[in-house]
Amino acid sequence: MATCTAPSKGHRSASAAANCPACRNRYGGYGARSYSSTSYSSPSSSSSSGGGGGRTSRALPSGVPEIYRRPLSEVPSLVRSEVPTPAQSNGQTYDVFISHASEDKDEFVRPLANALIAVGLKVWFDEMTLRIGDSLRQKIDKGLVNSRVGLVVLSPAFIKKGWTNYELDGIVTRSVSGEQILLPIWHNITKQQVMDFSSSIADKVARSTAVHTIDEIAAEIADLLKSNDAQAS
Repeated sequence: MATCTAPSKGHRSASAAANCPACRNRYGGYGARSYSSTSYSSPSSSSSSGGGGGRTSRALPSGVPEIYRRPLSEVPSLVRSEVPTPAQSNGQTYDVFISHASEDKDEFVRPLANALIAVGLKVWFDEMTLRIGDSLRQKIDKGLVNSRVGLVVLSPAFIKKGWTNYELDGIVTRSVSGEQILLPIWHNITKQQVMDFSSSIADKVARSTAVHTIDEIAAEIADLLKSNDAQAS
C-alpha cells in the first residue's frame, strides 16, 4: 500500500497532494485533515455586510469530479421563468432563495446571502431556515413559488435533520421531466458523505465550499441570471 508523504497536518498544496502516491486518487487530491486550508474563509475574515471582504480564490484541486466544472448555464432548468412579477407578488419575488439548516446560518449562509446581495440579487433566506419537525417539501416549495433560483445547503447538520434522501431527491429533480431545479451547495461535507445520503444527489450539478469561495458561487449565480435575462430579451 502506498504511503502518504505529507506531514501530520496534510499536504500544503494541490500539486503536492497530486504527486503523493497515497493521496492523488482520493477526492480532490486532499484528505479531510487539510480541508480547512482550502475551504471558504471563516466568518472572522469575512465582512458581514460587503459580501466579499477578505475572501480569496484558490486553485482548483486536482481530481475534482467533473460535476463541479460544468457551468450552471448547462442546466437551464435551474432558473425558473414562471415566477410572478414583483407587482403580482406584492414585492415578494426574489432572485434566489437559500434552504438551509439553522445551524449553518451564521457560519456560512448569512455570508453567502450577503455576497449575493452585494452582486445585486434579491435574496430570501431567513424564512427558509429548516428545523427538526419542518416539512422539507413545504418549505422548499414555498421558496420556489416566488424565486428564480433555489439553493439547498447540504451539510452534516442538514443530513442530521432526518429528511430522507428520497424526499430531497424528489425536490432537487422534477420527477416527471427529470430536470434539476435546485442547486445543492456542499458545505463541510465530502462526496462520500453525500453519496451515503443519496447517490443520485451526488450526481447532480453542485457547488462546494471546499472548492469554491463564497464570492465565486455568488458571482456565478449572478452571471447565470444575467445570461438568462439577456436570452429572454
